[in-house]
Amino acid sequence: MTDTVRADTLIVGGGTAGCVLAARLSEDPAHTVTVLEAGRTWLDADAFPAALRDATRMPIGPEADWLWRYPAVLTAAGGDRVVTELVRGRVLGGSSSVNGGYFARARPADFAAWDAVAGGPGWDFASAVAAYCRGESDRDFADRPGHGGAGPIPVVRAGDPVPVSRAFAAAARAVGLPEREDLNAAPGDGPDTGLARVPCNVVAGRRVGAAAAYLLPAAHRPNLRVLGEAEASRVLVRRGRAVGVEFRRGGAVETATAERVVLCAGAVESAALLLRSGIGPDADAISDGVPLVHPAPVGRWFTDHPEIGLDYRLDARPAGRPTVPLEYVVDLDDIELRPYTVRFTPGVHRLGIALMRPRSAGVLGLAAGDPAAPPRIEHRYLSEPADRARLLAAAALAEELLAALPGARVLTPVPAAADPGAGAWLRERLGTSQHLAGTCRMGAADDERAVVDHALRVHGVDGLLVVDLSVVPVPLSRGPQASAVLIGERAAHLQR
Repeated sequence: MTDTVRADTLIVGGGTAGCVLAARLSEDPAHTVTVLEAGRTWLDADAFPAALRDATRMPIGPEADWLWRYPAVLTAAGGDRVVTELVRGRVLGGSSSVNGGYFARARPADFAAWDAVAGGPGWDFASAVAAYCRGESDRDFADRPGHGGAGPIPVVRAGDPVPVSRAFAAAARAVGLPEREDLNAAPGDGPDTGLARVPCNVVAGRRVGAAAAYLLPAAHRPNLRVLGEAEASRVLVRRGRAVGVEFRRGGAVETATAERVVLCAGAVESAALLLRSGIGPDADAISDGVPLVHPAPVGRWFTDHPEIGLDYRLDARPAGRPTVPLEYVVDLDDIELRPYTVRFTPGVHRLGIALMRPRSAGVLGLAAGDPAAPPRIEHRYLSEPADRARLLAAAALAEELLAALPGARVLTPVPAAADPGAGAWLRERLGTSQHLAGTCRMGAADDERAVVDHALRVHGVDGLLVVDLSVVPVPLSRGPQASAVLIGERAAHLQR
C-alpha cells in the first residue's frame, strides 16, 4: 500500500455535489483539493463521449460502461417482490452526466420540513433560494425575484415542444388544470400547482451537468487534482478522526490523506462506504469481518419517488425533432404527472405518475464487506396504505386527463380503489424515479435517526463530512438534481 495523495480537502466522488464542492473550494488558491472518482474522467468537455453530451437520450442502456448498477427490491418484505435495477452515473459529473436534464427546485414546504429537523441553521427556504441562485443561470427568468443569472448551470425550458407534448398540454388545459409559467417561481408568483414546462440544464440539445458547468472550467487549477478510476474502499479513522481514504486504482491499493474527508459519492455509495468503514448501526448491519468503529444509523432510512406508468396509444402524429425526455409536467404538489416524449415500448406512449412525498421509507445495508459487492436496497414502496390510495387516485386523474387527449387510448384501465385487483395493478406497473436520497440523513446530535449535523459533519467522527443527496432528511417533492447542486453550494459556503 502506498500513500500517494495529500490534500487539505479530499472529496470522494466526482458526482453532482462533488463537482460543485471541488470547484468552489479550489477558488482559494491556498487550499488544495483532491477528487477521487470511481469512474472515468475527461477534463475537457469535448472529450466526453457524444452519448454523454446528447441530452435527447439517456445513455443508460446495457452497453453503457459509465454506470453503477444495483439490484433493488421495490416492495416490502413478505409480499409479492418487485425487483428492478437502479442506475447511477459512474463518471465525472455523476448522474448529472447521464440523466434527463430535469432541473426543478424543491418546494418551500420541503425546506420548512428540512429546517425543522436539521438541528441547526442554514436549511430554510431563504438559504436554499440563495444557494439555488448561486448555481444557476436562468435563460428565461433571470430578471424575476429569486432567480440567478450568473451561475454555472444554464436553466432553460422548451420553447417549441414536440407534438406529443403540445397535445398533452392542450388536454391539461381542456380539463381545467391551471398553468404555471415557471415551475421554479417564488411563492406567490402564479398558481402553486398545475401544468408547467420543465426547467432543464440543456442548451441546444447538449446536457450541461455539474462536470461541464463546474469542474471542467476549474480542472487545470494547480491546487485541484482529479484522479479517475479510483474506487474508495474505506475511510481511515484514527482516534475518532477521519484522516484519509483507502482506494484502489489500476490494480494497486493506495491511500489518500487530508485534513478533511468529504464523501460525495451519492446516496448509495456514500452510505456503503461508511458501512464498509465500520460506521453504521451495529456490527450486524455493517457485515462480517468489518469491526464497528462508530455507531450511526447509516442506511436505516431513505426515500425515493415511487412511479407507475399509464401506457396509452395515440393516433399517428408527427414525431417531431429529438428532445429531452420530459418537456412538461403536471405538478399537483405531492403528485407529478410526467408525459414522456420517449417511448419505452414501440408505438406506445407513457404518462408517468410519481408520488413525491411518500410515507413509506426504505433501508440500505451491506451484503458483504467487499467493495465490489452491491449493497442491499429495499425501497418498501406501497407498504403504507396512504401511498397506495394516493397513487390510485392520481392514476384515475391521469386517465381522465388522457380522455381529453384526442386519439388517446389507455391500454389497461385504472381500477377503482375498492377493486380487489387494485393492489396487483399497482405492483405490475410499479417503478422508481431513481431519486434515492436520505441514507445519511441530517439532524441534531440527539436525533436517533441522524448521521450528519446541519453543517454536514458526521456525528462522532471529526474531519468527516457527507455532501450529497444522502443527507436529505425529508422527501423532496421535486426531482433532486437542482437540490444536489444546492447541497454542494451550501457545503462550500459552510466550509469557507
